[in-house]
Amino acid sequence: MAEVTLFLAGDVMTGRGVDQILPHPGPPALREPAVTDARRYIELAESVNGPVPRPAPPEWPWGEALRLLDALRPDVRIVNLETSVTGRGEYAPGKDIHYRMHPANLACLSAARLDVCALANNHVLDFGPTGLADTLDTLHAAGIRTTGAGRDADEAWRPAVVPLPDGHRLLLWSVGATSSGVYPQWAAADGRPGVAYLPDVSAASAAALAERIAGEAGPRDLVVVSVHWGSNWGYEVPPEHVRFAHTLIDAGVHLVHGHSSHHPRPIERYRGRLVLYGCGDLIDDYEGIGGQESYRPQLRLLHLPTLDLDTGELRRLRLVPVRMRRMRLEPAAPDEARWLTELLDGLGTPCRTRFTLADDGLITLGTE
Repeated sequence: MAEVTLFLAGDVMTGRGVDQILPHPGPPALREPAVTDARRYIELAESVNGPVPRPAPPEWPWGEALRLLDALRPDVRIVNLETSVTGRGEYAPGKDIHYRMHPANLACLSAARLDVCALANNHVLDFGPTGLADTLDTLHAAGIRTTGAGRDADEAWRPAVVPLPDGHRLLLWSVGATSSGVYPQWAAADGRPGVAYLPDVSAASAAALAERIAGEAGPRDLVVVSVHWGSNWGYEVPPEHVRFAHTLIDAGVHLVHGHSSHHPRPIERYRGRLVLYGCGDLIDDYEGIGGQESYRPQLRLLHLPTLDLDTGELRRLRLVPVRMRRMRLEPAAPDEARWLTELLDGLGTPCRTRFTLADDGLITLGTE
């Protein structure tokens, strides 16, 4: 039977401190209450792990993850890009944190050979409609598909379409919920730029999304819904998130790709299909920031589910444990990989998902 392997990641935040180490940084000034210069985030990282090159090559933030991905050969690469890509626009009012990467640093994203960036999140409009337009234009010019944000509702709700073998396609929808910090006024509308906004995370909103999907997806399509929801910290999955995910899968969605938390949350296999409730961050400038050490947020995961191409059922799930050091991803140490394995195994107990650390250093989901 034919199969397809995806690479899925949570938040890729290439703005602020990350942008400042790249070859073409934008202005470093910030409007945050505590930090007014983005270069301060580089100094924090250097204070715990040593010097970071400035400028660093565009691929620097991905580090060893690029080699690991090349070895594992996913067919489709998908991330939640939680950064506007612009040198223009006005600061979104009422926000303490704004992220943007200069468009001249786009090679940082191209280096990972991304197929799709999900954009329905709480930072894509940090620099208003102008910043959003630049983000879309820059990504599309580089051949990276987008979904979840657009110049109007039609574009924001339009799925990204990735061709697969034998006439199959992967269709990806990206949606953002209030609970992750997406403002209601950011909702795309007729003639108004914005994001594919969820007014609530409920079975009813899932059913409405499923109806939209049914109007687009054919019998040979694999359907993924990428959803930005929930708080930044904490392992608990709200019951409404579970109902939302289950309603989508009951309606025919093949995989739910959740993100917003800065660390991994539980993983579930439901009716043979995968639900990632929180993928955690992948790239950010949080290294050296204290206060949440118990979550070990420097540890990250590359998610590689393999699906049956005809049914969309999960064949296997491999997770690559990595860590951020000197603003660059590198393989996690053996004790760090064991900690992540035990964490996921414990979090998976209520939904009977068990994880083991294989001899090759990958974390694997057990069979049912």
